[in-house]
Amino acid sequence: MQLLNKSVLKSIYFLVFLAIVSCKDKVNTSRANEVVSGQGHPKLILTKQGVLDIKKALGTVPIFDASLSATKAEVDAEIEEGIDVPVPKDLSGGYTHERHKRNFLMLQKAGVLFQILDNDKYAIYVRDMLMAYAKLYPTLPVHPQTRSYARGKLFWQCLNDSNWLVYTAQAYDCVYEWLSEKDRNILENDLFIPFAKFISEGNPQFFNRVHNHSTWGNVAVGMLALVIDNDELLENALIGLKVDNLKAGMKDNDGGLIQVEGQKLGFYGNLDEPFSPDGYYNEGPYYQRYAMYPFLIFAQALQNVKPELKVLEYKDGVLLKAVNALINLTDANGNFFPLNDGQKGMSYYTDALVSAVDIAYYYGGKNPELLSIAKKQNKVVLDDTGLSVAMGVKAGLELPFQKKSINLSDGKNGDEGGVGVLRSHGLELVYKYASQGSSHGHYDKLSFSLYENGNEVIQDYGLSRFVNIEQKGGGNYLKENKTWAKQTIAHNTLSVNGQNHFKGKFEIGSKHHSELYFYNDEQPNVQIISATEDNAYPGTKMLRTFALVKDGDFEKPFVIDLLKVKSLTKNQYDLPYYYLGHIMKTNFEYNSFSQLKPLGKNNGYQHLWNEALGKPTEDYTVFSWKNNNLFYTLTTTSSKADQLILARIGANDPEYNLRKDPSFILRRKDVKNTTFASVIESHGSYSPVSELALNAYSHLSSLKIILDNEDYTAIELITKSNKSKVFILSNKDNSKDKNHNIKIGDKNYNWIGAYYYR
Repeated sequence: MQLLNKSVLKSIYFLVFLAIVSCKDKVNTSRANEVVSGQGHPKLILTKQGVLDIKKALGTVPIFDASLSATKAEVDAEIEEGIDVPVPKDLSGGYTHERHKRNFLMLQKAGVLFQILDNDKYAIYVRDMLMAYAKLYPTLPVHPQTRSYARGKLFWQCLNDSNWLVYTAQAYDCVYEWLSEKDRNILENDLFIPFAKFISEGNPQFFNRVHNHSTWGNVAVGMLALVIDNDELLENALIGLKVDNLKAGMKDNDGGLIQVEGQKLGFYGNLDEPFSPDGYYNEGPYYQRYAMYPFLIFAQALQNVKPELKVLEYKDGVLLKAVNALINLTDANGNFFPLNDGQKGMSYYTDALVSAVDIAYYYGGKNPELLSIAKKQNKVVLDDTGLSVAMGVKAGLELPFQKKSINLSDGKNGDEGGVGVLRSHGLELVYKYASQGSSHGHYDKLSFSLYENGNEVIQDYGLSRFVNIEQKGGGNYLKENKTWAKQTIAHNTLSVNGQNHFKGKFEIGSKHHSELYFYNDEQPNVQIISATEDNAYPGTKMLRTFALVKDGDFEKPFVIDLLKVKSLTKNQYDLPYYYLGHIMKTNFEYNSFSQLKPLGKNNGYQHLWNEALGKPTEDYTVFSWKNNNLFYTLTTTSSKADQLILARIGANDPEYNLRKDPSFILRRKDVKNTTFASVIESHGSYSPVSELALNAYSHLSSLKIILDNEDYTAIELITKSNKSKVFILSNKDNSKDKNHNIKIGDKNYNWIGAYYYR
């Protein structure tokens, strides 16, 4: 491909700009607009003016000073150890993998230190290490580990090679003017340009797709392009390769499609497709967190070098919205909800979110609530945005970040389901009715999880992987991720006839999504979300509604879970609840098995030990447990034909890759249409110091369905103090303005809207 001249490239940028920008300036770009391309280096993340501002402020902004001191100590220790650029051989977690990873992190930090501290030792370190890579890189074949669909050279996959280039491009920018022209020529011709072309033209199946992988690849090439003013590389980064010769139907290692007909490619394509207008990323918060660093760091670089593109305004400012969405997808401790492939414990304390918060604050109107997150993170990035945050914290401008109930749409246009979070007095219910979520998606339509004060009560399993722990599959995804973690039965949702949603096939699942029925958080005492799923099992329709209710007759808010199922055939329905803790009490008897057998042979059932089996003795079933010194009770309507299964994860797991967590499964067999109605309560506490249990029993004395037809479903909760509470759902009309008037027994119920509770 011939290099485009400047005038042609400017025309391309202008046309892209006209096509994608339809909103007025909502971003604080006044300083960025003063920067003119060609002013010199640094210009990507640090700017010349930014460096001057930082130097003036040193010693007066505590968080920034502390971050600088910690970075200096870390890099100084690395310089003392010396440079090591080993020949690659390992998977994730192995020495060569971790060494090259640490190298690119240290390179970026050393470049920043050189600019801020004016100490040549950091520039020398960057130069010498880059020269070592320039000597090594031309000798490298593709990585010897063959696991990836796109093998890198320094790492086992192009994804990690792209990580390397994103960071080293920043280091190169910081020392660019310090280096001799001869050194720059060596680095660009022997290392950087061949590196960028390998991960793009050499691996179009990696580069030319919509996925967090390709986002890193696009940004890696784009960052280098901005440093060296290479128009060809920048065009490829922004809009993808014009020719890739990829075959339809190609898949990655997770079974995800490489390309989908009609999708935009490049950086803009990866902004278009995965993000909803609300800022939700379809792969889920774990991978959204991972992708936010390249998305935002490149946006920041483009804002500095190519402000005319106004990339932070793209899609109505979706990148800045995404930071707010991500923070709202964390529990009370700041941990991301593990939707889809998500590792538990990943939180907004990760460096990727430190940079995201700083960038969103600086460019997004300086929202003081973000300062409270930055204050918790207790560090900032060492650039213009980090200085701005540090000065805001110093001035005491922060306000608490208010995490309220929220409903985030999914899909490019916000019409492919979504994720809702209901919050009340320490309880958080997460409801997933989203799209498939690319190759990292799970088969779990209408699933949920429940938290209290940041602790899991009813869990989503997350992924099956020990990230970067070499002893476990080279730190990569384990086979159990497919055989267990992605399976429908592994989630708190309905499994029909022991089968997965969409037969567990990505090609089917990626074509469908659940539909929001209604969401309402206007009444603080009843926050409610409802969604439908009609495609997971052809001929079977599901309507599942969750309400988080604050009622003075209960100690804490409680959850109503109403799942209405209609089918053309008789089926077996399994509805699991993956509670965490120790069983306290049930109102049914069960037989424990002296010899354990798996609950089934496939679709995840082969990983569940069938520990005990019970039968309901009443028309409602009570199951109580203790966790984190709090008591919980699940009360659910039932019939004597139901089976109550006590199961545990871990069957057919010879390498102990799975957690041995428990599950309570409601099984209903040989029925077409049915309704599961349940109430989940948090109540009481236990003190191991005083050895006193308070309010250890449920507040309910009974739960029953009092009406269930095409139009309405109604349940009645009777408290221990003999008070009646009635919840009614309109099954067909979700209008907020509809006036309903029905009679149940000898009592009339009149209300406006899709539901009634009193």
